[in-house]
Amino acid sequence: MTTPEQPAAVLRLLDANLDRAREGLRVIEDWCRFGLDRADLVARSKDMRQRLGRLHDERYKQARDAAGDVATGMAHPAQREREQPQAVVAANCGRVQEALRVLEEFGRGVDDRLAEEAAAVRYALYDLEVDVIRASASGQERRERLRAARLYLVTSPSPRLEAVVEAALEGGVRLVQYRAKDGSLAPDGQPMTDAVRLQQAQALRQLCSRHGALFLVNDRIDIALAVDADGVHLGQGDLPPALARQLLGPEKLIGRSTHALEQLQQAMRDGCDYVGVGPVNATPTKPGRQPVGLDYVRQAAAESAIPFFAIGGIEKGNLPAVLATGATQVAVVRAITEAPDPAQAARELLEALQG
Repeated sequence: MTTPEQPAAVLRLLDANLDRAREGLRVIEDWCRFGLDRADLVARSKDMRQRLGRLHDERYKQARDAAGDVATGMAHPAQREREQPQAVVAANCGRVQEALRVLEEFGRGVDDRLAEEAAAVRYALYDLEVDVIRASASGQERRERLRAARLYLVTSPSPRLEAVVEAALEGGVRLVQYRAKDGSLAPDGQPMTDAVRLQQAQALRQLCSRHGALFLVNDRIDIALAVDADGVHLGQGDLPPALARQLLGPEKLIGRSTHALEQLQQAMRDGCDYVGVGPVNATPTKPGRQPVGLDYVRQAAAESAIPFFAIGGIEKGNLPAVLATGATQVAVVRAITEAPDPAQAARELLEALQG
């Protein structure tokens, strides 16, 4: 590949593309580490970077001439258009792949080991890129589906739990929260154990997956992780959202119950993906909790930068008043779980929400 007149140019070319590939891999690695919290993807990108680093021979560095490079400082307008992390990562994957191809082509006959390793890393990067894109998109997709969900079903313990949830899903519900607090009873009338909770959560997770619905678990991060739920919902007395995020990673959804504007504002600062706003009316689901009425819902409609779901005794009859505050999303329990026909109840609520 080289001639007696061009060896220095080829060495500089190999040095520049080794730098380009290693720098791009570091960008990908850091997104996997800090953006996705995926140790497996970090390990793969780090391995590629270090494999190239071991072959970055001193003779390439000594041939470097940044001051004399005619392309030093040259930029392209497309670089200023990468506003989202996913675009930055995609651009760097392409940058690394191009650099590796150059190393393959010009490394043959000069450094065959480098050429072979560049080819191997390039093919490995194709797979890594797909996995990083999927991991990056999954959180974004969940949040888009969350924003699109108008009706949120929160379950309560019931011998007909699976049948009710399946009917609600058939009626159009696309967001379900499994809720089984301490003191709940299992279908056999005995105190509910974690084994039962896990079994029920697994069953509901499968139902939601079949219907393309998001599935969240109330409070129990361990169960959410065990069934690969889409996220968790936390009350004011549950784990702090920051700790939940550390445990769940950036891709999962975190919701927070709020009963006043200050709590909603704190939830936004904490990075929650949505909040519950209520209880709007007195409800046996929250015994002893004073209703906040519609005033707080109006405040949420004016102030919230994240999706909020009005909750608390909401049913078809009082839904118009809730919507008149500016709310567009509601969460219900009994309006579906205690309806004679849960599927029809879900359809009627959705019709009112979308009308």
